[in-house]
Amino acid sequence: QVQLVESGGGLVQPGGSLRLSCAASGSIFSSNVMGWYRQAPGNQRDLVATITRGGTTNYADSVKGRFTISRDGAKDTVYLQMNSLKPEDTAVYYCLAVYSNGGYWGQGTQVTVSS
Repeated sequence: QVQLVESGGGLVQPGGSLRLSCAASGSIFSSNVMGWYRQAPGNQRDLVATITRGGTTNYADSVKGRFTISRDGAKDTVYLQMNSLKPEDTAVYYCLAVYSNGGYWGQGTQVTVSS
């Protein structure tokens, strides 16, 4: 059973930075795609960014130029560097890992951007 462990969330002031990490375990294969989604209270879960095993990235328009997704294939770990954070980035951030047998979600980590 694949498990995802997220870390790095917290409280930050507008304009600040945070780095999220998500480590996958339990699979003998590396994931095909890893990514981050976020969900604010009362909203649906939305795409933030994804990265394929080959390194192809995709970003939501709202985070382009501010967030950077990367991965360590050897560790099956994905990172999200978040810069120039805005109050509207406040949400629970969820990690997703997609394998040939399906997708798995992390438990979520809270990111709050507030002065």
